Amino acid sequence: MLRIIVRILIGVVILAFAVIVAIVMTSMKSPPPKKERVDRDPLVDVIVLEHMTTSFEIHSQGTVRPRTETVLSAEVSGTIVSISPKFVAGGVFRSGEVLMRIDPTNYEVALEQADALVLQRTIEHEGAKKLRSQGYRAESELASATAALAAAKAERVRAQRNLERTSIRLPYEGMVRAKETDLGQFVNSGTRLGVVFATDYAEIRLPLTDMDLAYVDLPGAAEIARSGGTDGPAVTLLATQKGKPDEWAAKIVRTEGVVDEKSRVTYAVASVVDPYQLHGGGNSMPMGTFVAATIQGAVAENIIRVPRSVIRGSDELVFVDSENKLDIRNVQIVRSDADYAYLSGGAAPGDRVVITVLETAVNGLKVRITEAGN
Repeated sequence: MLRIIVRILIGVVILAFAVIVAIVMTSMKSPPPKKERVDRDPLVDVIVLEHMTTSFEIHSQGTVRPRTETVLSAEVSGTIVSISPKFVAGGVFRSGEVLMRIDPTNYEVALEQADALVLQRTIEHEGAKKLRSQGYRAESELASATAALAAAKAERVRAQRNLERTSIRLPYEGMVRAKETDLGQFVNSGTRLGVVFATDYAEIRLPLTDMDLAYVDLPGAAEIARSGGTDGPAVTLLATQKGKPDEWAAKIVRTEGVVDEKSRVTYAVASVVDPYQLHGGGNSMPMGTFVAATIQGAVAENIIRVPRSVIRGSDELVFVDSENKLDIRNVQIVRSDADYAYLSGGAAPGDRVVITVLETAVNGLKVRITEAGN
């Protein structure tokens, strides 16, 4: 019995000693270092919005066309006896220059006959007039002689005009687009001879949407009717020729006055002076060239501009409120280009807009901010 009690006491002593040793070792261990609390809120860049006044550029495109184009047709019949060397596709001619002649022989004879008839009718009229004054002729006979003289003179005018029509010429300086007849060919009145166009002006039809029209000052129908034409906004035309970009200055001179029923666009017409540079030293603009157009737009005031890259979806912006929490709102975008979007509503000067890309943006999310330049 005594032996059992001794064993128990020895076990208790050993257990107590182990506890004391553990406590001593624990008290000797240095405490863990204290770590400062790290703020885990996302860090974002913001820009502060402000009003601005800007002049929008309206972009469009079109094809260069001549302002004046003529389908040449024969006005009299006959054989073509001469053709100007300039009457070929691409040939340039002066105003009034003869491009083609139809055999004038028959028309020269007709003119001589008309001259002879006028002379005869003139003699008859003078005789009838003299006899009437002497009382030998009735008033009706003098009237008949007067009518016959007038008819002879009219026939002479017709013969003279037909003779002039044997020489094909145009009242403007231009270029031949197509030649459709040749030397020795017999033509009737109305036969197509070719197609030519004037080189004084070229025109480009530029389609504009309804939103474009809000920011470009185009001449109206009433203004054009009063003045017969007007200079509208300046236009810069761009195209690539011979592998290099070329640029030309133009002006909007009118609109076509109707809305296209299929595309719902309005066409403005830009005019270029001397497109082939026949009287200048610049680069020519051949007809048929496809050009990109930049139209100087009207001035817009109290517009807010933001980088286009910060627009979410079609019309959302991420704002930061006064408590540095995210506020996602819809805005009214009046216009946008490759770099910026322009706002007319949904945002105000002084608002802060997030320009940092956030993988997850939710309303009310707490953020830290740094301000960037606009």
